[in-house]
Amino acid sequence: MVKPWLFAVCLLVLTLSAGIYTAGAQSLVYHLEHEWVRIWINKDGTIDLLYDIKIVCDSGQLHWVEVGQPNQYFTIGEAFDESNDKLTVTDTSTQDDYKVRVDVIDLNGGESVRFNLTTNVGHMILEDTTNPGNVGMQFSPSWYPVGIDNLRVRIVTPTGVNQSNLKTLTGMPWNSSDYNDGPFAVFWEYFNIAPNQKYMLGVSFPEQFVEHYEIQPSWLEIYGPWIAFFVVFSLIIALIGVALRKKAYLKPMLSIETLGIRRGLTAIEASYLLDRAPNMLVTEILYSLLQKRAVWITATKPSVTLRVIEPFKSKRPSELKEIPLRYYEIDFLSAIRKDGTLDEQLLAETILFLRRSVEEKISGYCRRDTIDYYKKIVEKAWEQVTQAGTPELASKAYNEQLLWLLLDPNHRTKTEIAFKDRVFEPTPLWFWYWYGYRQYHPRPTYEPNVDAPTQSAPPPQIPGTEFANNIATAVENTSNNIVANLEKFANAIIPAAPQPKASHKPAHHGASCVCACAACACACACVSCACACAGGGAG
Repeated sequence: MVKPWLFAVCLLVLTLSAGIYTAGAQSLVYHLEHEWVRIWINKDGTIDLLYDIKIVCDSGQLHWVEVGQPNQYFTIGEAFDESNDKLTVTDTSTQDDYKVRVDVIDLNGGESVRFNLTTNVGHMILEDTTNPGNVGMQFSPSWYPVGIDNLRVRIVTPTGVNQSNLKTLTGMPWNSSDYNDGPFAVFWEYFNIAPNQKYMLGVSFPEQFVEHYEIQPSWLEIYGPWIAFFVVFSLIIALIGVALRKKAYLKPMLSIETLGIRRGLTAIEASYLLDRAPNMLVTEILYSLLQKRAVWITATKPSVTLRVIEPFKSKRPSELKEIPLRYYEIDFLSAIRKDGTLDEQLLAETILFLRRSVEEKISGYCRRDTIDYYKKIVEKAWEQVTQAGTPELASKAYNEQLLWLLLDPNHRTKTEIAFKDRVFEPTPLWFWYWYGYRQYHPRPTYEPNVDAPTQSAPPPQIPGTEFANNIATAVENTSNNIVANLEKFANAIIPAAPQPKASHKPAHHGASCVCACAACACACACVSCACACAGGGAG
């Protein structure tokens, strides 16, 4: 006879197991129906890279797809879905992992989307030391942790290359070739690709068909530094051995560990650490001043024009006890000319001083841990918004956490998700919102009283999607038009760690990259050179 308590325990275990299974069933499961890639090798030594992907959400919900890039020297072009709607793209590269994220329409289980993405990649054509007089390119199409039903790769060679002077990697002959694009093109196709499976494809051709290519380092250039290091290291060890034999006792050496995480930075200071662009840093400082109702934007074209609001106009920043300003906000106000425009040189000095201040503050601390710490603060800021119980509380949380939310490169998509089924409830005091609403809304219906916002009429509720679009548009356009001469502003800032981007906007664009005999594809380079390509993902 089964005892009642044993039956109850078994029932509880079964219930919990069912709950776990149900929760797990909601996790994202997807696969790629096809991945078609087309490469055009340009005469200037760059490549135009076009991915055509159809992804299927088997269960859960899918919001974005990451597409791997061959190296860091890429410039993003555009992305379109099958309805020719333009999609949002973001560079999500980290260290040696180079990726572009494409925000697709939200997919539920059983739904699919097809989209394409174009980029231009530099430093892809290398000297082919196996075939003197040739240059080439090797490339591995972006791999995924899921299966791919159909993979196609098509490489369009420079004008003048033909079947007689083109070589490919040993053991990887092309399936077919043609002149459909004008120049000679080769094509590969594979089926039922396993998760994380990689294909390395490559072509090699005479060097005269491109203007620029990379020289392969010599044996001495590659191994010379290591040999020198080994020799010096051996000498040091030998000298230490001699010293130890002469001296029985050595004084203890003092070592200092890093101080760990540098807490206490503001959102603007953390934004510099998270490597936001200088014009975006300036935009965030502007939003900080809008939050404090210190300035109002009177115009945005051809560049941003500002009006300083009382009491910030009549008092010195040091005299503002009620609403104290940060050092970068004071510098920003000093950069406003009498006509309301911004002085590029003074803004550059603002960013340079911000950079020096942050570097001094984190001196002795672990930079990597500090960056991760502030990324978690951004995540917690989003949690406060998404977990708010009512639209009023969500709107209040968004206002309070605005500067941290702006640090997220995907703040537009996350704002849409946070207010997908809600309205946004602003107040007349929220200058940061009403500026964008007045400047970028196609048909604004509300006018806040700039000089006495508390006397304004109650503002209307804003549908969540409209709110997210307005915020994203305002931030992006302000960043692009913050000064009349953005190039002059950028040139006035000495980069902390310059990274040359030997690429440009791709010349080839979206359109379908599929044809029956020779669809699209991606490849990377010569017969004796290497290329570090990246995998992709979805979420």
